[in-house]
Amino acid sequence: MNLRRKLAALAGGIAAVPLVLLAVPSSPASGHGWITSPPSRQDMCATGRVANCGPIQYEPQSVEGQKGLRSCNGGLAQFAVLNDSGRFPATSTGSTVTFNWRLTAAHRTTTWEYWLGSRLLASFNQGGQQPPFSLSHTVSGIPSGRQTVLAIWNIADTPMAFYACVDLQVGGGNPNPNPTTPPPNPTTPPPNPTTPRRTRAARGRPARRTRWARV
Repeated sequence: MNLRRKLAALAGGIAAVPLVLLAVPSSPASGHGWITSPPSRQDMCATGRVANCGPIQYEPQSVEGQKGLRSCNGGLAQFAVLNDSGRFPATSTGSTVTFNWRLTAAHRTTTWEYWLGSRLLASFNQGGQQPPFSLSHTVSGIPSGRQTVLAIWNIADTPMAFYACVDLQVGGGNPNPNPTTPPPNPTTPPPNPTTPRRTRAARGRPARRTRWARV
């Protein structure tokens, strides 16, 4: 009897293992957000507009770093391509631009910030609330010319933030001008005309008379 009870208990324990495994919750998938319009640098990589970007082309939502940074890659070495301004074309806009975010996880948020170098263009207060998965901010007063706006999404309950750089050509003009063709070299002027040969009359000698033969 003792052996039967032990075997039954062992069988019951084995049968219970799958139930225990099913009861353990799975960890949530990693996901955050980025700017899709005007296209941010990571969006251009993800859509293939800019090729050979490395890992960022597969996870444009993951540019996460410590708060207070001023780099396009959020301080992440694997996303260093985002700091290379020469690889990314600019989008033609006016001085007022609406930035559209796509979120894959709605983290509680303190603020959304838009920087131009060391100048804060605009800040939007989320009040620690969860944002929607799609949202927009309109920023005015962007100077003319080619500009790179750094957008920062500051998370409320962690020391982290998400970063996205957007390249703009404000106020018209070609965002990626081609070098102009230099003017051709001037052609060599034609030689001076030769002095005409003087005739006998011009030299003061009488011209020869033509004699007609008699028929």
